[in-house]
Amino acid sequence: MKAYQQGWTLRRRVAALLGVVVVLLLGLAGAEAAVAAQNRQNIDAVLLKTGPLRVQAQELMSALLDQETSVRGYAVNGDRTDLEPYQEGVKREQSLAASIRDLSADYPDVRRSLDVVEQETAQWRSQVAEPVITTVERDGPAAGQALITDATRQQFDGIRSSVNTLQDEILTVREETAERVNATSNTLVVLLIIAALVVTTAGVVMLLSLDRILIRPLAALVSQVREVADGDYRHHIEGSGPPEFRRLAEDIDQMRMKIARELDEVREARERIEWVNSQLQKQAEELTRSNRDLEQFAYVASHDLQEPLRKVASFCQLLQRRYAGQLDERADQYIAFAVDGAQRMQRLINDLLAFSRIGRLTTGFTEVDLNKVMGDVAGQTEAAVQYADADLTWGEMPTIRGEEPLLTNLLVNLVSNSVKFRRPDVPPKVHVSARLVDGEWEISCQDNGIGIEPEFADKIFVIFQRLHSKDAYPGTGIGLAIVKKIVEYHGGRVWVDTDAGEGTTIRFTLPALEADIEAARAAEAAADEDAQDAAEPAEAPAAEDDPAAVGRQPDGEAREEPPAEADRHGTNGGMKETVG
Repeated sequence: MKAYQQGWTLRRRVAALLGVVVVLLLGLAGAEAAVAAQNRQNIDAVLLKTGPLRVQAQELMSALLDQETSVRGYAVNGDRTDLEPYQEGVKREQSLAASIRDLSADYPDVRRSLDVVEQETAQWRSQVAEPVITTVERDGPAAGQALITDATRQQFDGIRSSVNTLQDEILTVREETAERVNATSNTLVVLLIIAALVVTTAGVVMLLSLDRILIRPLAALVSQVREVADGDYRHHIEGSGPPEFRRLAEDIDQMRMKIARELDEVREARERIEWVNSQLQKQAEELTRSNRDLEQFAYVASHDLQEPLRKVASFCQLLQRRYAGQLDERADQYIAFAVDGAQRMQRLINDLLAFSRIGRLTTGFTEVDLNKVMGDVAGQTEAAVQYADADLTWGEMPTIRGEEPLLTNLLVNLVSNSVKFRRPDVPPKVHVSARLVDGEWEISCQDNGIGIEPEFADKIFVIFQRLHSKDAYPGTGIGLAIVKKIVEYHGGRVWVDTDAGEGTTIRFTLPALEADIEAARAAEAAADEDAQDAAEPAEAPAAEDDPAAVGRQPDGEAREEPPAEADRHGTNGGMKETVG
């Protein structure tokens, strides 16, 4: 109180209070450090000495038992290989004894017990083991067995008893050390509790004494700091109240300026990150080359399997044709199984070859008219479409850059899947359409089939992945994997539209020609101008007898077409394949 009346500054009062607290805490910290060091030594003794000592004592007993067992086995069989455990046991015993001696440097009782074990073991080897080995080598197993008596067994039992005594000594040392750990831990806890009480008391005193002269200036300072924290790093912070608070405000302002400087450093770090990204890009290119090597390996492996598999399939079919009905029913069934398995394996290998050829055997990109491609697709799938009584239609298709055989294979797989996975008693309907979206052609293949659950939307594009058994729907499960690889080879992406209603809708993108993109932009600009002209009241309405109607594709691209073409537009673009 006297110090308060004399007008001690906040710094002096806080310094006095902290001085008392620091002295107390330093004393407690010194005591805690000493106790903690002692506790750590005791814990290290338990974990690094007595624990390993117990384990090594048990391993020592195991090594001695291996020696005794090996000598007895050699005395019975006279086989030199039976002495290998004895020799290994001797080495292990010597190694373990040396390790136990090092760990027990602070435990004289353990060392004395170890000396007893080593002496008795040396006597047993010199009096029993070595004579037995020498006798068996010289006179044979019968003479060696004669040397193994009850006295020798009792001698080894004495060794076992000595090892047990050694283990008991180690256990006693361990228990004593554990008790010291508990004692020092309890002392450490008490010291920590005292330190916590000191800190708590000091905190309460500080809060009560500094409430009026601390909280209000601090609130003003916090308000300014929040402005900086909200992003105004150029806001200058000014302090008020005691000198210490003004100094704190200056320090915070220095920190603000440091943060502003660090923002500049962040920009430099961003440039370094971009450099790292370039390195990652190089690694990605290396990975791409590695994937190409793997694809080539898959091609070579599957190609080499063709000849032996063709031979297996041919001979199985010969067996089926020549001996059908001549063997029992089960034999015919087994032959049929072999023929079916060989044929399925041929289909799998052929599909794998087709998959590995994508992007590897290339003829180069050319401009491909997808309308012509859809005509080829209709011809290739005609048999399946007729069999299923299906209706295949397509809209106006674009011209893109790509490989025509691969694009034909892509659409054939999609149409074939749509026909295959149809609903019973419902005539399949398959429609292929295209629209321009963000500089890419988005092509859709929509059907009214059984559909795909959303959780399997990504799984169907995995090679050899099937959602149904081969009895329900035939195939190898590689068709959509081929689709995905062809699309990605052309720089696009493929996915299942899970928001579609009935059936399945698979969409994929292909890069559009620059001419198509520019035409779409021009059409959009013309449409905007027409909308502005229509909004002007002085402008006359468009003539209704215009000889050409303007149609708009789903992608927003405008094009002129005669009325007859406009009537057909939106169904199949003037090309329709209806079978059945």
